Amino acid sequence: MEQQPVLIKIDKRIGYITLNRPEKRNALNEEMVDSIKVALNMFEKDESVKVIILRAEGKAFCAGADLAYLQQLQQNSYEDNLADSRSLKDLFQKIYTYPKIIIAQVQGHALAGGCGLASACDFSFAVPEAKFGYTEVRIGFIPAIVLVLLLRKLGEGKAKQLLLSGETITAAEAREMGLINWIVEESNLSATVEAFAQNLITQNSGEAMALTKEMIGRVQDRDLEDALEYAASMNAKARGSEDCQKGIAAFLNKQPIQW
Repeated sequence: MEQQPVLIKIDKRIGYITLNRPEKRNALNEEMVDSIKVALNMFEKDESVKVIILRAEGKAFCAGADLAYLQQLQQNSYEDNLADSRSLKDLFQKIYTYPKIIIAQVQGHALAGGCGLASACDFSFAVPEAKFGYTEVRIGFIPAIVLVLLLRKLGEGKAKQLLLSGETITAAEAREMGLINWIVEESNLSATVEAFAQNLITQNSGEAMALTKEMIGRVQDRDLEDALEYAASMNAKARGSEDCQKGIAAFLNKQPIQW
């Protein structure tokens, strides 16, 4: 039976996406990118899924683009390469704008596009031994797509440090820079990530998290007046939502909220 590039499952309202090319250090190729997008599309439509955990099999989280695949693409036309690049762009954009929370569970090194994959997620947990870096410039390639998101996440100074140097950094350095959120020992990683996900599921409104995430993505490029007007419109939209009505009613009646 042919090995699936991505494994998916649903458990306790969590949708799990597991990168499953451990022998290739979970390097990204066309099939894996498409499989992740298919899984995200499925979980987006499934109302029983509230949070996504992105994780991986093997020692590495993701080594970035499959270099053998990239070498093969060099024989393609510009148009063919543009189509392939847009497919990867669509994946990163989907993660960044996804209406449900996505947590990266990084059990090993996350490099180049793999580092980008983790940093596009809303939250990230990593083991102390994990290394991070955007190493594309060291092989004559560029971190083009993740660059757009990394400038938003870290700011120009830190993004330049990582993208132009091509250096790898430790999990501790990645946390200090704001690239990842938490460092957890491998023995506790899965349980810690699941507990964090369950906390989001049980204590927060999914609709409210989705609207907040949407605003974070859209507000940054607006001028002050436009941003505040947009915020006011979203405030008004949230007030009329079913979740807001349910939450306020439960709070005033001193009842627990069942999300």
